[in-house]
Amino acid sequence: MNIVRKQINEIPPMSKERAEELKSISDENIDYSDIPPLDEEFFKKAKLVQRKPKTEQISIRIDTEVLEWFRSHATEKGYQTLINDVLRTYVTHH
Repeated sequence: MNIVRKQINEIPPMSKERAEELKSISDENIDYSDIPPLDEEFFKKAKLVQRKPKTEQISIRIDTEVLEWFRSHATEKGYQTLINDVLRTYVTHH
């Protein structure tokens, strides 16, 4: 089996027609025959793969209100990670 890796910007967007086609398929009509079942043996061998992006420490000035918003909406990851995620999403879509 060959693994093909793609960057997010290399994946073309799904057409509206294809999205509608997929929405119309009921769960009972999805063919899973080419997907092996995930049994106990699979999970014994499974390994968590986490992305380890290269990061850089910087100093940046942010409006107090904006910083307070990020701090109040951050989860266990922390507000700096949330800021990075928001910036990454913006960059990915532009």
